[in-house]
Amino acid sequence: MKLYIQFLFIYCHNYIYIYSKGRIGKTISGRPCLILFSTGAKTKIERRNVLVFLRESNSFCIVASNGGRERNPSWYHNLKKNPDCEFQIGTQKFTGKAIQIHDEEYDEWWNKMDILNKGGYSSYQKRTARKIPLMLLKIT
Repeated sequence: MKLYIQFLFIYCHNYIYIYSKGRIGKTISGRPCLILFSTGAKTKIERRNVLVFLRESNSFCIVASNGGRERNPSWYHNLKKNPDCEFQIGTQKFTGKAIQIHDEEYDEWWNKMDILNKGGYSSYQKRTARKIPLMLLKIT
């Protein structure tokens, strides 16, 4: 029941954030959220996802955790195929390019993101054999 309530809360939050055009829902449980606008890898249709992020300068880190599932989220595949994207924080819109993070930079960002998410990403990583990808959205 607890997981169902969490899912429902997140679903409602995402819906409100997207359809209020960023006016409501800029954070979830104290964590900052952005709305990612990406192009479908196969469909070429615009997709919107609400994601927790961490900003440093003109770079915004997002985590392709997919709740610890065995597959990467669809938005990750969309960004790999079409790295040019738009994202919105509150009512402010940005144009950017997505870059996957690797090696030492990965470890640094992973630690920061896991602290932001209060150990949640480490918990997700334990559920899956895949290495959870990190992406940086860089303002262009």
